[in-house]
Amino acid sequence: MSVAIQGLLPEELATRLDCKVSEIGRVVAAVHQHDKQDLGEPMNQVSKLTRQRLLESCRVGKLDVAGLQHSALDPFTKFALRTNDGHLIETVRIPLEKPGRYCVCVSSQVGCGMGCKFCKTSQAGLSRNLSAWEIVEQVRLVRQSLPAGARVRGVVFQGMGEPLANIDAVIQAIRVLSHPTCQSIDQKAMTLCTCGIARGIERVQTSQLRIRIGLSIGSAIPKLRAQLMPIEKHQPLRDAVEALINYSRSAAQSQMLAYTLLSGVNCGNNDAAALRELALDIGRRSGRMPRLSLIAYNPIGPFDPFVRASEAEAESFRLQLISAGFPVVRRYSGGADIDAACGQLAHDSTKPRFAPEQRPPRAPRGFCP
Repeated sequence: MSVAIQGLLPEELATRLDCKVSEIGRVVAAVHQHDKQDLGEPMNQVSKLTRQRLLESCRVGKLDVAGLQHSALDPFTKFALRTNDGHLIETVRIPLEKPGRYCVCVSSQVGCGMGCKFCKTSQAGLSRNLSAWEIVEQVRLVRQSLPAGARVRGVVFQGMGEPLANIDAVIQAIRVLSHPTCQSIDQKAMTLCTCGIARGIERVQTSQLRIRIGLSIGSAIPKLRAQLMPIEKHQPLRDAVEALINYSRSAAQSQMLAYTLLSGVNCGNNDAAALRELALDIGRRSGRMPRLSLIAYNPIGPFDPFVRASEAEAESFRLQLISAGFPVVRRYSGGADIDAACGQLAHDSTKPRFAPEQRPPRAPRGFCP
């Protein structure tokens, strides 16, 4: 069976096909950066033998664009992409503050099996993992949609699915995305968001990647976290934190703690104190203070169990954390009107709805993926 060329590095393809890396690299670059579709088409400095071997063993993998939705609130765009076996996944194009620069929020699974109560994707359950090429292709398709001169500068693994539950494909996708012949995105501009699979964080470390890890906390109080995030019952937060500390030391960079604010549930004084102690402990033991990212809760359906924290609750919570002396960001979560904001992506919510292209408004100040 042929393999999708987007899921392999040029060196891997050259070894597999017994071809020159230089020739394979030219074809890979044409696919990733210039949307080449025909692997057998003549190319300068690529031999007929190399083209023939590519045709026999490889293909350009396809995800069909089933729909595009443009937010009327901000310049976020959601892509509904159909896989070869008929599943729908969602990807979000996110504008960065500097004009012409974008981040892509990618999915790593069809659905999710983690069961986090404040995430819509988890309500759909897990259908299957995405392959490395399907993850990479999300970025390639978004890149094709950009205006002339614009670039993808970052990737965040915070779409559908738990990235560390699909660790092999995610690691391979990161390597391809960062390869200079492929998408050439700096690994330090990539963030992998996880609910806390310690073994997965350890794999990232041993793989010598240099991405940022964003650990979703839910609550720093174990009993409450177990109610919000079932993973706590069999993979406690303390194990994920231990792995995160070790990774922070080896990667020589600060990591991120993500915290979704739920009114009357996890944003009281005791919650702030527990989170503050957790962050301080990570900072002391790793030598680098984590960055705290406070996320507004976004509605997830007609039987929504939670309410977004009020402005007063959110600001009081933030001030209690700032007083401890570490960086706190209230993340702007865009595209809520098209279910593209944090926690809202889910294939069952995607009704392909096309909107006319329009000049996007300026990205909100303070946005941080």
